[in-house]
Amino acid sequence: MIETPYLLFLGDAPDRLAAKVAQGIRDWRPDNAVGQFRLPGCNADMGLPDMTLEEAKSAGVKTLVIGVANRGGVIAESWKAVLKDALAQGFDVASGLHNLLRDEPELVAAAKEHGRALHDVRVPTVRYPIADGKKRGGKRCLAVGTDCSVGKMYTALAMDMEMKKRGLKSSFRATGQTGILVTGEGVPLDAVIADFMAGAVEWLTPDNELDHWDHIEGQGSLFHVSYSGVTMALIHGGQPDALILCHEPTRTHMRGLPDYDLPTLEQLRDTVLPLARIANPAVQVTGISVNTAALGDDEAELLLREIEDRMGLPTVDPYRHGAERLVDALPA
Repeated sequence: MIETPYLLFLGDAPDRLAAKVAQGIRDWRPDNAVGQFRLPGCNADMGLPDMTLEEAKSAGVKTLVIGVANRGGVIAESWKAVLKDALAQGFDVASGLHNLLRDEPELVAAAKEHGRALHDVRVPTVRYPIADGKKRGGKRCLAVGTDCSVGKMYTALAMDMEMKKRGLKSSFRATGQTGILVTGEGVPLDAVIADFMAGAVEWLTPDNELDHWDHIEGQGSLFHVSYSGVTMALIHGGQPDALILCHEPTRTHMRGLPDYDLPTLEQLRDTVLPLARIANPAVQVTGISVNTAALGDDEAELLLREIEDRMGLPTVDPYRHGAERLVDALPA
């Protein structure tokens, strides 16, 4: 169990999106986020107090959480002095990076010396089955994106929260490090051996009551050549009944791939539906989620209206405006 509250370590993240783990915790578990620790050159800011380790200790922080999600998921050499100092001062350290804390001898030695814990969130703890494609009871909604980091997790969390507010049966199913740190459970899908990824999603979204909805955290993008495999596992293992298309309108190219243009929402719809219908012929695209964080109010409203008129589907920013219309559109 990872002890709360947290100090969010932003390292030298070049922008807010590179610190999306910290941002997710800040937005969805604000009571757990006491402050932030930034290195020189960090351009990310969660709007939390900047704290030294000593100040965080006095504020009751229990765990330093690495809030960075960099390409490749590596622990930078420039971070290690802070991480070792945190262990020496009595903090546990948690990370969702591919580069595991337990594989860093200096950190392992410091944790042992000071009696502290290293928490690697991105480590599968279950022997997942190979997918069998059998139909399960209950309903499932999956967020799929035109790109990585466009708001798929926020969409699923917002829809789950709205359904719970209405007294409906609903679960958020975390599939990545941020979702797991927010909710305390889930499957670190991109760390699962490829043959077992779809089976892990089946395990995560088991047979359920007919009126229960699982809101599955999306990962990657079918159009992102680095991470499309994990998206396919979610589509077939999740057997979604509903798909929410997710988009960030200010991107000029796929994140981290300057030679690849973003697909249109029409291209995403027309690509994902035939693939999803392999596992569930009845699946529908029911709504569109647009991350308008970079837009002003008037600009955001104009864009949402234009997309809705063009696509013929309810189109909202669920974090900014609420997920009511996305929930209303789910099939009975």
